[in-house]
Amino acid sequence: MDITIQKEIFEKFDAPIIGVITAEGVDNHGTKEGIDMLLRKVEERTREDFLKFESVSQHPNIATWRRAYKKFGSDPHQYRSSVESLVRRVRKGDSIPHINTLVDIYNYISLTYVIPVGGEDIDTIRGNLQLAFAEGTEPFMRLNGTENEPPSAGEVVYKDDEGVICRRWNWREADRTKLTEGTKNAIIILDALAPVTHVIVEQATNELAELIKQFCGGMTKGEILI
Repeated sequence: MDITIQKEIFEKFDAPIIGVITAEGVDNHGTKEGIDMLLRKVEERTREDFLKFESVSQHPNIATWRRAYKKFGSDPHQYRSSVESLVRRVRKGDSIPHINTLVDIYNYISLTYVIPVGGEDIDTIRGNLQLAFAEGTEPFMRLNGTENEPPSAGEVVYKDDEGVICRRWNWREADRTKLTEGTKNAIIILDALAPVTHVIVEQATNELAELIKQFCGGMTKGEILI
């Protein structure tokens, strides 16, 4: 499986950098006390770090996604990047719920670096993966959804040969390719726009790979797409 970025994405948005981790032969079953402890610590740190902002949207790493969403026609007050949703949840005092180990790990990385992170089960992806502007006809069913909710034409999406697997760049993931406890092979994607730098994305990608090996085993491979 290859992952590509439509060249127009680089032309329209502010210095996109995509970190990619492929993990093979992982064990995603059960709960891991260590990653739960990391999540609780990063939640507390997030609450402290965001005290200096009157609103979550003032953080540069979140403001950049709000501008991007406007550029492809999505109201950022109605549709929020995954990292903004995480931060808002934590800031009001809630904890991030356990989903499965891989999701817990990437949520930890997302909060640590204040960047959107998501993941898919490689064995459910059809053909190759692409970050592109939607045609508007691609099928999409959100997590735990029951209806087809295709994207608007021009919306930025991740898609494979069968349809969209994440709408509005990093807003909602598809049920078809979700990570489960039975996932053996996964792809984790870290999205970044300026002011986040290549160095930061590389650090986040490396830490993510190490945590996957520590808590899930298997083999990991990382790359940065710019």
